[in-house]
Amino acid sequence: MTPDDFQLSTFLPYRLAVLTERVSRRLAVEYGRTHGLAVAEWRVLVHLLRCGAVSIRDIHTCVSLEKPRVSRAVTRLEAEGLVAKTAGSGDGRLVSISLTTAGRRALADIIPEATRLERQLTDAVSPDELAIFYRVMERMHAVLDSDPEAKPRTPMDLERLEA
Repeated sequence: MTPDDFQLSTFLPYRLAVLTERVSRRLAVEYGRTHGLAVAEWRVLVHLLRCGAVSIRDIHTCVSLEKPRVSRAVTRLEAEGLVAKTAGSGDGRLVSISLTTAGRRALADIIPEATRLERQLTDAVSPDELAIFYRVMERMHAVLDSDPEAKPRTPMDLERLEA
């Protein structure tokens, strides 16, 4: 294939990125409208719901966001009263982030809408097609898992596989 033959619109990485971005932006409409949250803030909140009190490094590792983006999200969430920071007992530089009651209430509002959108997407295909889709994604992950240049999957990415 020559560069002149290349079609971005049929290039798998591009198509996956476009779909992912469209779904993320659609979700962002819901939690942005109801709670003024951005994608990074939503991911931080959901991670804290799952993991409890953790460090910014832990969040960065598990939600596939750059550390500065996680730090900005945490700062904004703290200002909104949705998360709290606690200094580590031995080292004041180590900070633990946790959900507040307001953060839990916000997620209780948002998660039903997020799962409704997920249902809309998954209901568009048959259960067999969805199972095939998940298997295909797993095979593509396996290719990347064996590539030393690819970023490794996070513990959260692997959690579903172990269940």
